[in-house]
Amino acid sequence: MYNRIAQNVRRTWLLMLVFSLLLMALAYAIGEATRWGWEVVFIGFALAVAVNLYGYYHSDRLTLALSGARPVTKAEEPDFYNLVENTAIAAGLPTPAVYVIEDSAPNAFATGRDPQHSAIVATRGLLDKLQKVELEGVVAHEMSHVKNYDIRLMTIAVILAGMVVLVSDLFLRWTFWGGAGRRRERGGGQAQVILLVMALVLAILAPLAATLLRLAISRRREFLADADGALLTRYPEGLARALEKLDADEEPLEAANKATAHLYIVSPLKGHPAHGRLALLFDTHPPIEERVAALRSMMEPETRG
Repeated sequence: MYNRIAQNVRRTWLLMLVFSLLLMALAYAIGEATRWGWEVVFIGFALAVAVNLYGYYHSDRLTLALSGARPVTKAEEPDFYNLVENTAIAAGLPTPAVYVIEDSAPNAFATGRDPQHSAIVATRGLLDKLQKVELEGVVAHEMSHVKNYDIRLMTIAVILAGMVVLVSDLFLRWTFWGGAGRRRERGGGQAQVILLVMALVLAILAPLAATLLRLAISRRREFLADADGALLTRYPEGLARALEKLDADEEPLEAANKATAHLYIVSPLKGHPAHGRLALLFDTHPPIEERVAALRSMMEPETRG
């Protein structure tokens, strides 16, 4: 566990560095291809620092806001709150803040920067559709993300990837409306055209690179959180049944978006117009069948029978 936490801390810093370099490279290419010049790289550096700081301290708040989650008290949701509280005690952690999304699609996620600043979120559909042992398995899964500091890594990725996509999109729109043409009119030359093409290619590929980075940090962590959650409850079948129910439910989550999809216990984009065969290549989650099989392989032979 401690090795995993240390690994996640290192990966968080590496992630912030990689996204910072990606932003600065994008800023440099844009600056050289436009009237701003290479000095814009300093703006890129300042933007990278600002985004990293904001992501570290406030990405969880933005994630909760984007998801339409609201905080609930023990009096409002006693069963769910007690389950989170008891699971936190079993994990040796402070109780995370408890949030609910008023949506009938069943799903859940955890967010925050460390166990002292964390939250566990469930949809109304999850609370209504799962049995207690199944809901306990989901909460234990999310608590494992908190315990292993997955939440910091996965939540910061929302902000950093979003910023890369935003900068790329702004540049592509600016180019489309003729901004680069004005630069060439001022005496760009052949080298300027080459730099413009490079900037355009980078602007197109940067969001793809950001997406691949998010995929790399989320898929394996779902398997690990499944295993750790099952160890917390001592009942892998509860989480396995929950995953099967969540996978079988075809109702899309209204608040779902591509930026936060990797945070949820199962992909919230099923049934979404963009969630077709090609989208499966970039899915943020491993197949449910593999996760369920891994959980059931943890059970004693007589329990499986």
